[in-house]
Amino acid sequence: MRLTVTAVGRLRRGPERELVDDYRARADAAGRAVGLFPVSVQEIDAKGGAEGEAQALLASLPPDTALIALDERGTEMSSEAFSALLADWRDAGRRDCVLMIGGADGFDRTVRDRADRTLAFGKMTWPHMMVRVMALEQIYRAITILSGHPYHRGG
Repeated sequence: MRLTVTAVGRLRRGPERELVDDYRARADAAGRAVGLFPVSVQEIDAKGGAEGEAQALLASLPPDTALIALDERGTEMSSEAFSALLADWRDAGRRDCVLMIGGADGFDRTVRDRADRTLAFGKMTWPHMMVRVMALEQIYRAITILSGHPYHRGG
């Protein structure tokens, strides 16, 4: 199953970009062994507020994509549960999974309605550039959990 982090806006050079690139490369390399590859990042330039962003984001989805909207109103999930969700979708024959990050005003209702899951990284509000890093780290962590790699030492 292909995994994509799709986000509104462009991430400039700097430490966050380096972390995004590092975790994407790690996940992409390790994901082949567990059927979760390639791992990519897609940046969407959108205008028109949350509604215009929603149209651009939803138009970027491949058919029958499993969609996870990363939204502060979402539910929290453990890393183990996240890895099991990805494995379930993979095993069910889903070809694509997208973790979607909206713009500064969050998602229009159409994105939340389309999402298979709405997921929050805790109750705090995070900068969008950090959410990209966190999403890719969790993808990498999920892959290591599924492959039995010692990177994840949670309990």
